[in-house]
Amino acid sequence: MYVSSAKLFVSTSSSAEVNNILTGAQFSGQRVKTYTQLVKTPQVLAPVSAYLGYDLDKSEVTATSPLDTVLINIAVTANDPEKAQAGANAVASQLAKVIQELETPLAGGDVSPVKATVVQEASLPEGPDSPKPLLNLALGVLLGALLGFGLAILQEVLDNSVKSFADVLAATGLNPIAVIGFDSSAVEKPVATLDQRSPRSEAFRVLRTNLQFVDVDKPPRVMVVSSALPGEGKSTTSLNLAIALAQAGSKVILVEADLRRPRAADYLGIDGSFGLTNVISGRATLEEAVIPWNRGLLDVLASGPIPPNPSEILGSDHMVALIEKMRAKYDYVVFDGAPMLPVTDSAILARATDGVILLTKFGKTTHEQLHRATETLRQAGAHLIGPVVNFVPSGGGGYGYGYGYGYGYGYGYGYGYGYGYGYGDTESEDRRGKLQPEKIVSQEPTKSI
Repeated sequence: MYVSSAKLFVSTSSSAEVNNILTGAQFSGQRVKTYTQLVKTPQVLAPVSAYLGYDLDKSEVTATSPLDTVLINIAVTANDPEKAQAGANAVASQLAKVIQELETPLAGGDVSPVKATVVQEASLPEGPDSPKPLLNLALGVLLGALLGFGLAILQEVLDNSVKSFADVLAATGLNPIAVIGFDSSAVEKPVATLDQRSPRSEAFRVLRTNLQFVDVDKPPRVMVVSSALPGEGKSTTSLNLAIALAQAGSKVILVEADLRRPRAADYLGIDGSFGLTNVISGRATLEEAVIPWNRGLLDVLASGPIPPNPSEILGSDHMVALIEKMRAKYDYVVFDGAPMLPVTDSAILARATDGVILLTKFGKTTHEQLHRATETLRQAGAHLIGPVVNFVPSGGGGYGYGYGYGYGYGYGYGYGYGYGYGYGDTESEDRRGKLQPEKIVSQEPTKSI
């Protein structure tokens, strides 16, 4: 759009009639305020539109008067520079005529005491008045930055997720026993501990070491790995912890105890259709159901067929007896349990073990969710070994382990605990021969810390 402007000067004659009213300057100044309103009237715009050959809308015309002056600035906006120039000149001339007509007395002469003169004609605009890309860009950047800053502050104020040691301590009464950072390849490569040089594998070795100091007189040997909600990394943590313990020379068994949505067997590349539920139901022995993994680095007991009553099975006397049998046979027994808040499976199972390692997702799990999970364990009479903060971004929350990662899985679980588990009531034949893929099997187990 282009804008062109013309300028009018309003003056008065020295007639006696005017002098009897006010001085010429006072008279002109008062009148100018009124004249600026005339520019949008049909008396001005109709003749101008007829002269130009198109309708000039009143929204395209403006008239202003600088303070303490008798000048009237008339501006016309058009999508063509020549139209803007012609329009401004035509409006200025017509306004001058209308002023003279209105101010000419009906009787007493043909001379108007007020005269409006065009002192500056409109010129051809050199460039468009709008849009102004650079100004718009600068304003957009400024407003965007302010909006982003405001949203960040609002999010920080409203965010009640766990992001620091203090948050974990307030919700559970314990400091975290480990911090596990983000690895962008964790989804495709959940088994991180076989890569001895990765920072994420070091985090699991830290967890392995810290378990020895949770209770120096009686370190936990049979433990359940759980979380408040799904998607907080309990399955990958349990299998990597089991591998880290086995790499230290311990005899370890990983038990897939999430009987609603098992994942550990899939992560390890083994068949999970025969396992724990077969042993509990008496259709197989522990020795028959256990799968040696990665050339015997550790044993794995998969979930087996999905039962309709996981809580009853995990809380049964047969399960307690099986736990005691594994306790006698293995140095460590690691259960991959179900999340705490949607179901009670892990809390029931934990009563027969040494306790629970409770996963919390950095920036996602809320204080209330973590506190409720802790209270669920307490009410079930289970022991909390310690919380573990998972998915920690680089430099996030003041965690001092330095594992530079930034988990962004975005599961978005809230309080509507629709776990969506399915059930299966058929038992498949023994198909335990499916071992870990060759790229993992080929790696020799490490027997020292």
